[in-house]
Order: sequence, then C-alpha cells, then structure tokens
Amino acid sequence: MELYKALNIRKSIRSYTGEGITDAQLERILTAAYEAPIGMKRYDSIHLTVITNPELLHEIDANAAAASGDPSRHPLYGAPMMILVSSSQTSNVASANVGIAIQNMSLAAVEEGVGHCDIYGAIRALVKNEELVAKLHIPEGFVPTGSIILGQTDEVYAEREIPESHKYSMNVLK
Repeated sequence: MELYKALNIRKSIRSYTGEGITDAQLERILTAAYEAPIGMKRYDSIHLTVITNPELLHEIDANAAAASGDPSRHPLYGAPMMILVSSSQTSNVASANVGIAIQNMSLAAVEEGVGHCDIYGAIRALVKNEELVAKLHIPEGFVPTGSIILGQTDEVYAEREIPESHKYSMNVLK
C-alpha cells in the first residue's frame, strides 16, 4: 500500500469482533513503533506494554469509564489488545515521541487490515489509579502516556474525501 493511501483511509475503529491479531501482525506493528523517530535518539525513554489479558483490559476499561462519569461506557470498545506506551521523560518531546510511535503503529495496523484506535483519555484515568498501574509491571520511572488498541473488525478502511472542516487554519509567511 502506498503511504498517501494509508494516510487517507486510516480511521479510528470503535467496534471489534473480539478476535485478536496474529503474532506476525503484532511483530510488524511493533516494528513500525521501533521505526519511529525519537527525540535525541532516546529510545531507552520508551517502554511498550502489550496487554491481551481480558480481565486486565476490562479493568482498564472500567476505570476509564468511571473516570468519565459514565460507568456504562466502554472506552476500549471491546478491543482484545492494547499496546500501552510509557515514557521516562515528561517534556513535550516525550509526548511527541509517544504520539509518533503510536501513529506509526496506526499506519501499520491499516497496512495489516487490523482495526485500531489511539487511546489517550483512558490512559489519563489509568495514571491516577496506582493499584491498576502496578498490575502492568511498568519499569520504575516510566509513566503511561498513550496507547493503541488493536483487533479484528468488520469495519472497512475506505478512501474518503477530506472535508473542509478537517483542514486547519493556516498562515504562510514568505
């Protein structure tokens, strides 16, 4: 697939069949994360946690729903996998590093035909729950910063026209 097509058809998937992805698909998606440019080449400042344990995913989902004020919500949309991205840094570069790694994984998921959605709100709730964070066995000094959920879906990636409302305001200085 060509890059511009992948960028065009990429979308957040919010419905999953419950079926996971293959080990080969996961490896290619993780490779895409490793290919992300990281500020000052501080690759040691990023830690990935692959979560497929259904009980743990449910607990993260329920924690996020409760934090939103609506315990009936399902912020992880029933996805069977989450890749949590943690950082040992706290700067704006650290946030960019995490976001770029997640974006690379998103584009790889499109290439693989795998459903995906970038998840940040649930992570904001997660970091406030020390007991839940402890269950993730994240190395000391790392803080969960963002994540991507993955799984099989019945949704289809299709080409689309970019609406005018999606275009940012812009000025050009010459």
